[in-house]
Amino acid sequence: MRLRTSARLLGALGAATLSAVALEACRDVRERPPAREYTEPSTRPAPPPELRRLRASLQALPEQVEVDSRKMVLGRRLFHDTALSNDNTLSCASCHDLDRAGTDRRVSSLGVRSQVGPINSPTVLNSRYNFVQFWDGRARDLREQAAGPVANPAEMGNTWPNVVATLTRSPEYVSAFRESYPAAGVTMETVCDAIAVYEETLVTPSPVDRFLRGDDLALNDEQREGARLFESVGCTTCHSGINIGGSSFQKMGAVRDYFALRGTPLTVADAGRFNVTHREADRHFFKVPTLRQVAETGPWFHDGHTTTLEDAVRTMGAVQLGRDLDATQVQRIAAFLRAMTGTIPASAALPPTA
Repeated sequence: MRLRTSARLLGALGAATLSAVALEACRDVRERPPAREYTEPSTRPAPPPELRRLRASLQALPEQVEVDSRKMVLGRRLFHDTALSNDNTLSCASCHDLDRAGTDRRVSSLGVRSQVGPINSPTVLNSRYNFVQFWDGRARDLREQAAGPVANPAEMGNTWPNVVATLTRSPEYVSAFRESYPAAGVTMETVCDAIAVYEETLVTPSPVDRFLRGDDLALNDEQREGARLFESVGCTTCHSGINIGGSSFQKMGAVRDYFALRGTPLTVADAGRFNVTHREADRHFFKVPTLRQVAETGPWFHDGHTTTLEDAVRTMGAVQLGRDLDATQVQRIAAFLRAMTGTIPASAALPPTA
């Protein structure tokens, strides 16, 4: 009888001790595994490896760009003002028209007195993400780029002292520069800075950016197949990063002779980066253009020689990659490129005048 009572007592004491230990363990957060939120298992198949690699190679645009709003408004006005040209006929927007995807859609641009320029005008959209500016990379950034055309005799044909004098005669400009640049006022440097700040807002998020953030439904089936081909044939070798290009110099005709295929005489502009460095190794090298908005920026290439997006894809496959793409491959890659067409921010346009 005593043995049974003792056993029951020990059992009760043991249970109480175990309960106390278990309770203490529950209180000790160091011993508790992190809680997991339950999620339904995905029934969607994993994307193919090419699309996973594509997402690793490309980078989505930011959803919002922060700049100084006063400088942006000032730069917007300057960008569209023909007062920057010698004869008051051209503005920055003449060659970089926002209604034409930041280009003029000409083989080469027209300067003052209708002078025909030597090279195709690249888009200003998303240009903040280029590692250098101009096809030959002669400008380090947008501020240097803005200074060039104004004083180029074949483009806007002006001089910076004359531009500064013209703007200083405008009370509205003087006031705006005083607000944005109180220490400097109107100078070549502040004019170029304001224009560059405005250009930095010209960012165009597209369906591709939604896809890069993980939205598989942002692209249709043809565009997804085009994205897979874009990666598998090697396009991301040059067209990668946040601007899907704009981050390196590459030889035009890396595998096959582009200029022989083109079949027209060489021009000074065809020398590319050589015109800046004068090194033979840089001949025919150009800044790789961004593919953002590419469907709307024809004619294509530095010479504006190609008039359809499909022909541009076919040519790049041949001369840069050594690939003879068939019609279906070209069509699908072009569909993917069209998914890179984004929306220009509403703030880019000048407000309507009364």
